[in-house]
Amino acid sequence: MNYPKIPLAQSIIQICLAKGVTQIVISPGSRNAPLTLGFVSNPEFTCYSIADERCAAFFAMGMAQQINKPVALVCTSGSAVLNYYPAFAEAFYSQIPLIVISADRPFSKIDIGDGQTIRQMNVLQNHSLFNANLTEGETDENDFKINEAITIAHRQKGPTHINAPFEEPLYQMTRKLTVDPTISAFGKVFKNISIEDIIACTNIWNSARKKLILIGVNGPNEIEQETIDILANDPSIVVMTEATSNVNHPTFLNHIDTIITPFKEKDFLAFQPEILITFGGMIVSKRIKALLRTYRPEHHWHIDPLRAYNTFGALAHHFEANPNDFFHQILPFTKTVKSDYAQTMQKIKNAREVKHQKYMEKVGFSDLKVFEITLSALPKQSVLQLSNSSAIRYALLFDFDPSISVFCNRGTSGIDGSTSTAIGAAVGNKKQTTLITGDIGFLYDSNALWNQYIPKDFKIILINNGGGGIFRILPGHQETKVFNTFFETSHCLTAEHLAKMYGFDYTIASDEASLKSGLTALFDQNSKPAIFEVFTPTLDNDKILLQYFKELV
Repeated sequence: MNYPKIPLAQSIIQICLAKGVTQIVISPGSRNAPLTLGFVSNPEFTCYSIADERCAAFFAMGMAQQINKPVALVCTSGSAVLNYYPAFAEAFYSQIPLIVISADRPFSKIDIGDGQTIRQMNVLQNHSLFNANLTEGETDENDFKINEAITIAHRQKGPTHINAPFEEPLYQMTRKLTVDPTISAFGKVFKNISIEDIIACTNIWNSARKKLILIGVNGPNEIEQETIDILANDPSIVVMTEATSNVNHPTFLNHIDTIITPFKEKDFLAFQPEILITFGGMIVSKRIKALLRTYRPEHHWHIDPLRAYNTFGALAHHFEANPNDFFHQILPFTKTVKSDYAQTMQKIKNAREVKHQKYMEKVGFSDLKVFEITLSALPKQSVLQLSNSSAIRYALLFDFDPSISVFCNRGTSGIDGSTSTAIGAAVGNKKQTTLITGDIGFLYDSNALWNQYIPKDFKIILINNGGGGIFRILPGHQETKVFNTFFETSHCLTAEHLAKMYGFDYTIASDEASLKSGLTALFDQNSKPAIFEVFTPTLDNDKILLQYFKELV
């Protein structure tokens, strides 16, 4: 086997292998040649070449999202590493393990006017869980830092940065390893909830008649069915979820905005919980966040082994445990209290469903109608990736088959990288994956299609309403040139030529009949990846959505 001749590159590669980091996404360059040649030469690694660093980083993040293990990114020196930052920040807030390994010039070459040199040390530090600034050569300190970067990414579920300076020559290889790096164990971290916290928690729990459990972004099958059933059958508990929660039960309130948007003052007061329990990642609904900030719970507990955000200004306790462990330790000490909280919310849910159905029966072809038809057509046991802005918000108004796993980049909620993430996820999970995206997000990340790893059964459903339609439902919308150009970003572009250039099957729809027939054909065809572009009426979508919420009352 061939190895890079530079000892530091050997150390990085050997430590990655020993600690199970075997998925490597590489962006072509010269300064990273020792790493590239070393990773690619070793059959224990699976390497991917993606030229656009921003796309590469989201691709790697999508893979890590699915395999729940760190994926490494390798780039050359200079501005390359800066292009990793959007995905790096998303990985930080979405708690996805990612390891950036950036090649650097020797420190003596920084700030002397040499090409492709920037100050790379700590360049990602605002969102990095650990920064391993290495020195040239093989040292125990370098080994410690490399180990620590991988361990922290794995254990704390987030991004870390390894910056490695290499001096020329860069391309020399050897048949013999010259390093024997130190390998540290990951170790296990498990925290029991203290008996004092259990007693305090259950005393409050057992006296509360209104408990709200709000579940954010969650991986599929993470919450045990026994726990779900207990929560669902407690009359004092209301469970609210979103599609990205990936937690299902017939009694759970899955459409938060549909439930609370028509609330009046008395409804808010009746809904206001005594205890709010949250777990999982970010919540999409702006309305539930606004409601709970105004009508704050007496107690807000967040359950997460790593971190907690005071989203509602009422955080009383952070239980550093995963939700299953928390409920295992707490529920045996709880008792059922008399309450009509769950029953009242079920009545509201049922009434909203009737109104929802009546409106959808009469609504014309629009973004709203497209989502209703499209979501019901998704294959069972598949993976759905949603882009941000309009796509995720429309999707939250409808039901999904519970066998479908749903994902969206909700850490920073940016439109950048949704397509790249979806492709990386499709590579990582080997399941049939569909991305539903808007036109602006798709065009913004069009370089995502520029790689050779896209599975043949990967589908993109592109909803093209001619601009950033979400801005039409936000305050400040006016039909002016300034709005259309600088907010909505109006355009007349389509994906047709991109599809042809990158070898995608391409079909379109512009009415209900062509949408339904097109969806059937889309999921019947798996010979090559496909883009199904659906054109909706720019000037009608916002009116139809706003009227939807009015008619829920």
